[in-house]
Order: sequence, then structure tokens, then C-alpha cells
Amino acid sequence: MLAFGQHITVGARPPEPNLVGPARLVQVGNTALDVERIRVYGPLRPQITLGPVQRNAASEALFDPQAGPVAAAAAVRAVTDGFVTWYVLGGLGLIAFALVAAAGAAGLRTLFVVRAESRAGAAQRALPDIWAYCVRAAGRMTLLATVVSALAWLGCGALAYDGAAAGLQGVNSLTQLVGARHVSPPPAGPPITGYAGAVIGDSRAARVGGPPVGNRGDRPDDAACARSTDSLAAEIGQLMPSKVLNLACPDATIAAGLRGPQQRGDVTVAPQIASLKQLQGLKFVVVEIGPNDVGWTDFLRYCYGVAECDDTLTANEFGYRLAAFDRAFGDLLVDLNDLPGRPQVIITTSYDVFPTGGALPADCPDLHFPGTPGLDARKADLFAARNAQLNEVLAAGAGKYGFAVARPALRPLCTSGTPELGPDLQGIDSPNAFHPTGVGSLRTASAVVRLIAPNATS
Repeated sequence: MLAFGQHITVGARPPEPNLVGPARLVQVGNTALDVERIRVYGPLRPQITLGPVQRNAASEALFDPQAGPVAAAAAVRAVTDGFVTWYVLGGLGLIAFALVAAAGAAGLRTLFVVRAESRAGAAQRALPDIWAYCVRAAGRMTLLATVVSALAWLGCGALAYDGAAAGLQGVNSLTQLVGARHVSPPPAGPPITGYAGAVIGDSRAARVGGPPVGNRGDRPDDAACARSTDSLAAEIGQLMPSKVLNLACPDATIAAGLRGPQQRGDVTVAPQIASLKQLQGLKFVVVEIGPNDVGWTDFLRYCYGVAECDDTLTANEFGYRLAAFDRAFGDLLVDLNDLPGRPQVIITTSYDVFPTGGALPADCPDLHFPGTPGLDARKADLFAARNAQLNEVLAAGAGKYGFAVARPALRPLCTSGTPELGPDLQGIDSPNAFHPTGVGSLRTASAVVRLIAPNATS
């Protein structure tokens, strides 16, 4: 069909093994978008395929004040009629399949009955009786298959309509439906003064597992975000004559935490970028993000639980997630570049948890988890390679905007260090395994402070 001069195909996306899922918009030659706003129970989830996009007189009518509403109404009718036609034809096709399947099953049943009667000898029924019995059975089977198929198709259609209607309620733009390419979070909260710098990011920057700030913090969400008194922001403030605000929060990703709100128990934490915009006289921002966006914990658990984890499927999944992070990171970089006052931005890279390039000490407790194969040197090298890929994305994005890149050198687990200082990372026996200790937070702060411009120290 045609809508706004564009070729559009309607139908259903391929079934997936889950109870509920989103509709999908496919742009030929470009991308496929899950329309999360439209979530449908059951296997029948709408899909619209558009493109390749063409520039023609019909598409230009969209922007005509007089012709636009008429063209929009025509497009809605075309898509609606297309769905109705597809649904009716699909139902007829399903019933036809049910009839053919029932006929085939009836034929097999007849053969089995005839074979059984032939073995009965003198006790076998007359052929007319056998035929009448098989016809009645075939009729019942056909009726049951047709009714069940029709009811199932009607039920799936009703669920699809209900999900689409609920998702489209209140939608007035394509942005509301599939999201915007880049819409920066608006400022949130009252103006904040008294800080020269700020730290945004995840649990590593918040320093989970340290002495809690609790209700003594500067922010009402300090307790909800488990921020510590020896966090990255606190350590930076100790190393230079500047007060630094900690906005980092555990489990934060770019979408839910930095650019969007984050739910922490009963507390809704405002987007960290939105809070940054309310800092008056902000001179520098430190960013520590990445592992949550690529689901680092998933790969870590997988490698602990299986003997070999360098399979192609897992590698492709990591590549897919890393590409998605790259796109989200690009939006974050735009937000940072457009901050009021143009503060200095410092991006921190991710650290390696285990040493690489050699044999790991077999007696290291952090390599083993009860009931699992645990980690070895090969798995440690695999994580180091993937961490390097993540850091390449971070550094490349920072380079495009001229942002500084801090590369903290934290001492990995399973290595000897200075007993007086203790480890840089929390071990596997800790509830916050692989996160920085106070010493690790201080080392990260040291790497950051060296890059802060002199005019940002007060």
C-alpha cells in the first residue's frame, strides 16, 4: 500500500518465546525499532515495514497546511485497511491450514481404523459401518480444528488491538511513539551552588560498599544511591581545593540514570544530566559509565559458570550491546558538550579486574565460586579484550568532542600489593564484588585530578 507516497507493508513480527512484547517499525535499508509504547500480549504483535523512503509529491503533501490533514487521514485509512485485510486473509489462511491438517489427520485415522478392522478377522465391521464411523470422526475433528483455530486467531487479534489502542492513546507525534533522536533532559530541581565540579556515573563512582553518606549528604537521594564518604567525588575534593558534587548512582545506565530518571526503591532519582544543568558555576564534570550499559555482569556470571565462554554467540551479543552503547554514548556526549558554561569534561575508562598476559595464581579465592568452573587465565584475557573494546568506544567518543580521558590504573585482584593499603578492588566474597575500595577510588581520583585544568580548582 501507499501512505504519504511511501510503500508500507503491515503484518505481524515473527513470534518470540515470551508472553508480552512490543510492536515493531522496520525502515528498509536502515533499522528496525521496537515500539515499546505498544506492548501486546500473545504472539500477534503488529509490524509496519516502511521504505525505502522516497521523496515525491505525495510525501511533500505532509508539510502542506491544506493538503497535510487530508493526506494524514488517507494514510491512517490505508494503514488501518491494510491491517484489517492482512488480519482477515491471515485468519482465512489459518482456517484453510486447519482444514487441510484435519483432512490429513482424518485420512491417517481412516487408514489406522481399516488396518485394525482387517486384523479383527470375523469380528470386523461391515465396510459401510467403517466408512460412516470415519466420516463422523473426521467431521468432529474438522469442526474442532476450525473452531479452535478461529477462536485462537480472534483472541490474538483482540489482544493485539487492545495493546495497540492502549499504546497509541495520547500519541500526537512520531517522537512520542518511537522516541527522539536527541532530546536533552531539561533541568531538574532547584539551582545548586557551591560546587566547582561534579561526578556522574554508576556504582563505581558512587563507591558502593564504603562508609555511607546516608542522611548527612548534600543530596536527598544520597542514601538511595548508596553514596559513600570516600566516593570518587569526595576523593577528588580532597586532592584539590574544590568541592565536588556526587551525582553517581548504582545500576545507572545512560538511558536510565544519566539521561533518564532512575528508580531506586521508592525513590525516583532525577536524570544526572538534568541535575548537572542546575549547578551554578560548574567548571568540570567527571563521567564514569559503561559496564552497566553492556550488561557486564551477565558475561561475568556466564564465564564463571561454564568451562569455556569465548563462543561466537556470546561474542556477537557483546558486540551488539557495545554498538548500542556507542549510540547512547553519542547522545550523552552531546548533552555534556552543551552544558551551560561549557565546563571541562573528563571521561574515565574502565579498569581490568584480573591481571592478563600470564598464569593466574591457582590459590586466588576471587577466581572461584562454589559449584562453578570459575575463571582462568584465558577467561581473564577475554575480559581484558572486551574491556579494551569498551574503552576504545569511550576514548573515541571523548576525542570527537575534545574531552579529556582519564585512565585509572587500579591494581587487579589476584596480585600482591602493599598490605598497609589493602586491595584496590573488592573481592568476590564482598556484596559489591569487583567495585573499587576506598584505595581504588583514591587512585581513580588521582588519575582524574591530573587532567583538571588549573582554572577549575576554585
